[in-house]
Amino acid sequence: MSKLFESTIIDGMNLPNRFVRSATWEGLATTDGAVTPRLIERYLELAKGGVGLIISSHTYISKEGQATPWQLGIYKDELVQGLKELTSAVHKNGGKILLQLAHAGNYAEESLTKQPPLVVSNFEGLAETERQEITQDDIRKLIRAYTVAAERAKKAGFDGIQIHSAHGYLLSQFLSPVFNKRQDEYGGSIDNRARIHLEIYQSVRKAVGNDFPILIKMNCGDFVENGLDITESIEIAKLIASAGFDAIELSGGFIKTGKLSPSRPGINSPDKEAYFQKYARKIKDEIAIPLILVGGMRSFEITEKIILEGTADYISMSRPFIREPDLINRWKSGDREKAKCISDNLCFNPGFEGKGVYCVTKEREAERKTAP
Repeated sequence: MSKLFESTIIDGMNLPNRFVRSATWEGLATTDGAVTPRLIERYLELAKGGVGLIISSHTYISKEGQATPWQLGIYKDELVQGLKELTSAVHKNGGKILLQLAHAGNYAEESLTKQPPLVVSNFEGLAETERQEITQDDIRKLIRAYTVAAERAKKAGFDGIQIHSAHGYLLSQFLSPVFNKRQDEYGGSIDNRARIHLEIYQSVRKAVGNDFPILIKMNCGDFVENGLDITESIEIAKLIASAGFDAIELSGGFIKTGKLSPSRPGINSPDKEAYFQKYARKIKDEIAIPLILVGGMRSFEITEKIILEGTADYISMSRPFIREPDLINRWKSGDREKAKCISDNLCFNPGFEGKGVYCVTKEREAERKTAP
């Protein structure tokens, strides 16, 4: 049997294989961030489809941190009951699920939050509209918001949490020289820019206990001028690992700018797959905790090679599961044809129209087959 299908453990969390569903916005929550039956069904498809570990879509920990419409929320106690129904359904079907905690920061959607976005530093040229620079008091409130959100996640039955510090969201902005121009203990050196991550970890760990996995998602690089690079990312990963985080999911780029985005289009050949793997190898060599690699995986052979060569410990995918939530079961059955996702990024358009994210290309193909 392939090493991809062996069972593993992350801080007491037993996983049946090395495949992870990377956090993917579904656009299926209510307008105030509550779980819906359609959202539960989406996660059930993943659990039944054989994904070893599901990471939820980014959930906003406070109202001002909302990034997208119909985004899942974790900012108030009233949301816990719906999340309990979600985790219960996943567990009954043999799945494991983490809740991703996020704050959009500069990328918060003003039409939804009704206030200027919080930013690490407010400087000329950052944005066309008003921004609010985070104060020391705001930082304390932010740490508290992450902590309470983690407590809610545990109460709702999640198997752990993931802190979102990639793609230019708020915690990523703390790490990035592009966004972080602060002159206090949260700006300047790598230790300072990573400080809030360690403070959040310490606060959350104290609240949830030692047997609750705490993962983090971070960039290997920002891929913009004067942005975070692999040299600094290695040092940050070492700090994160030393602090006690249970695993790192490695991604890269900003969601709205940059030469290399998290959702790269046109992955139509093996050489275009796994586009962060050379950076993963460098980080993997420097840390002792598990590394999860995301970014353009489509072929079984590529994913297996990454694991066998020790580049990463787990393979994380997003868009392939939008089209094929049962991809892992298909591969496990012996059908090793590459994922059917063609990386055209059309799947997110209906999400912004209130229809939920789904594979538009698959729908069009079905329509052509049934057309007279």
